[in-house]
Amino acid sequence: MKLTKTDYLIYRDCEKNAWLKVHKPDIYFDKPLSAFDQSIIETGNEVDTLARELFPNGVLVSDRNETEETIKLLKSKTPVIYQPVFETDLYKTICDILVWNKDFNVYDLYEVKASNSGEDKSAKDKLYSYDIAFQYLVLKELNIPLGKLFVIRFNNQYVRGAELDIDQLFLKEDFTEKVMNVVDGVSLEMKTAYDLLSSNKEPFGSCKCITRGRSSHCTTFSYSNPQVPDYSVHDISRIGMSKSKLTELIDSNILLIEDVPEDFPLSEKQRNQVLATQLDKIFIKKEEIKSFLNTMVMPLSFLDYETFAAGVPRFVGFSPFNQITFQFSLHVLSDKNKEPEHSEFIFTKNENGDEEFISALIEKLPKSGSIIVWNKSFEMGRNKDLAKRNPEYKIALEDINSRMIDLMDIFSNQYFVHPKFKGKTSIKYILPILAPELSYKVLDIQEGASASDTWNKIVSDVYSKEEKLEKIQHLKTYCKLDTYAMYAIWKHLNELD
Repeated sequence: MKLTKTDYLIYRDCEKNAWLKVHKPDIYFDKPLSAFDQSIIETGNEVDTLARELFPNGVLVSDRNETEETIKLLKSKTPVIYQPVFETDLYKTICDILVWNKDFNVYDLYEVKASNSGEDKSAKDKLYSYDIAFQYLVLKELNIPLGKLFVIRFNNQYVRGAELDIDQLFLKEDFTEKVMNVVDGVSLEMKTAYDLLSSNKEPFGSCKCITRGRSSHCTTFSYSNPQVPDYSVHDISRIGMSKSKLTELIDSNILLIEDVPEDFPLSEKQRNQVLATQLDKIFIKKEEIKSFLNTMVMPLSFLDYETFAAGVPRFVGFSPFNQITFQFSLHVLSDKNKEPEHSEFIFTKNENGDEEFISALIEKLPKSGSIIVWNKSFEMGRNKDLAKRNPEYKIALEDINSRMIDLMDIFSNQYFVHPKFKGKTSIKYILPILAPELSYKVLDIQEGASASDTWNKIVSDVYSKEEKLEKIQHLKTYCKLDTYAMYAIWKHLNELD
């Protein structure tokens, strides 16, 4: 067994999870990758390949288990090597790009990341430093002459023109100092990780994720922590943001929300969620709900967008990870005593559909009345992006944004708290409780990441002509339910006594 960089990074996050990946892969890989996780991998592969154009005419080491070819390329001082493979007695790593620096007779190392320099930069920089430090230590043990250590990632200020400008799309950032600051600690950690992962003895007890919120749990959490119920203290809203609170509960052997003490320090929203569960009681602030609904002006337009975030900008005016807004569904309620009327739009060509989307939106939306959405920051954000790329529509899009009302606010403000919401405000949790006759589970597409992935495959010609038509219909059905679900929830709220 040799410790790979991937397994080392998993070890840093959760030791037992890494051990299970190595020794019990059937457990680690028990659940298939989600559409979202698969899209991350695909984007990473796309970016890896594209970044090589920064250093053209390199040699690709195609066999990920072959070190001999790498050795030959190094001995001949090959100017650029893609995906070189390195192994020591204990460790194995694959670098993204090595570039020979003839001025200093060393190889500069470039690690390619499908991310940008914006959000969570500090956390990403720390992770990337450990990532590169692992590679650095393996190559130093093999006496590979190394110079500078770089990260290549997207420039979030880049705006695509008619042609993709690779030199402007990517930033090359010198991480040498950051890596040197952690390399001694990484060296010790690598040895500890190797000793643990090379042992056939499974680590005893729970994994370290036991003191993390649900969204931060490792792949094998349920295996390592069978005592934790599906709905536990880990699901208390934002409990993961206060590790000391969760740790205190776990140390007191309190796993069930029903067992959380009355005097345990929680925020008001957390306490409301806990009380709803403990009392199995629904809390409804009818006056607040009524006041909220009274702000809505007829006709009511229930609106939802579907988008795809392309890491590499595909069209003029787009930046890395800008959302391509390709679809909307609209239910318009003109009479509270009748069913709403439905209309829709979907763009399925592999080209910029901004103008078609905006034109259809303006045409189909009523010129007055409230526009009801779920999590309005998303739709409003897309409209701002559309206005930025298409300034001739700025006034119309700003008018649409000015009329938006977020139906989710009723639940995020806890005017309506139900134990079966489990502290969540996603429409996927609210709908089954308030309108059980409707369900996403019967659909071929059941959530947004799958919708994005399906659209991308449609425009990328992955499907046959017949399959495309079928998938387009699946997208329409999914998005239509999103807007009808909002209407159904509104109707339920409107009928409260």
